[in-house]
Amino acid sequence: MKFGVILFPGSNCDDDMVHVLGTVMGRETVKLWHKDADALKNFSTDDCVIVPGGFSYGDYVRAGAVARFSPIMDSVIDFAKRGGYVFGICNGFQILCEAQLLPGALLRNRDQKFIAKNCYLRTETTNSAVTSALATNQVLNIPIAHAEGRFYAAAGVISNLIAKDQVLFRYCDGAGDITPEANINGSTQSIAGICNAGRNVFGMMPHPERASEAAIGNTDGRAIFAGMIEAIEGAAAGAV
Repeated sequence: MKFGVILFPGSNCDDDMVHVLGTVMGRETVKLWHKDADALKNFSTDDCVIVPGGFSYGDYVRAGAVARFSPIMDSVIDFAKRGGYVFGICNGFQILCEAQLLPGALLRNRDQKFIAKNCYLRTETTNSAVTSALATNQVLNIPIAHAEGRFYAAAGVISNLIAKDQVLFRYCDGAGDITPEANINGSTQSIAGICNAGRNVFGMMPHPERASEAAIGNTDGRAIFAGMIEAIEGAAAGAV
């Protein structure tokens, strides 16, 4: 499989993703320019598009709202609808919600402040490519850096996400307990990451690419990428 990392004006995590996926994980990884509507023409549904973090278009209007209309996004939407894998992180999660590839929205943090620090996440399911190498209730220490990371959706949408096992991660404390204090941005039911009903589109606010190498003192995020690669490549091999 190969990865494509979209570059929007204001993206600032694209090089981090290219390094982790290409150098650390050893997979072919290319950058995709946001104005190239044909950027995915050589991608198969066994490949993965990454929508990275940053501040696309300066977060004008609201985070992700302008980037959703970049020429490449129609191709990303079509790719996802055909079963291709799409993973949005931080600003990428916001963009995927704006594009309606994922339900809900990311609102201003509860305290109306930008937050940049490590936080704990509890793994809620192993039934997704990005959590397949983890254990249910496994706690990860992953950095966040956002001002609009408070996940919100209507009560019926939240109930549906939970019923269909689409909640990937929740904010927790170091012991794995879900508490108001550990819910760092005020997200509904402490939700930090979700997937779509088809289980091929994923979004999370924390940055696993910033926690994937021993050299930076944290490898908790690496298992997310390792599991995703193994699950996607395994599914492709089984389909042959």
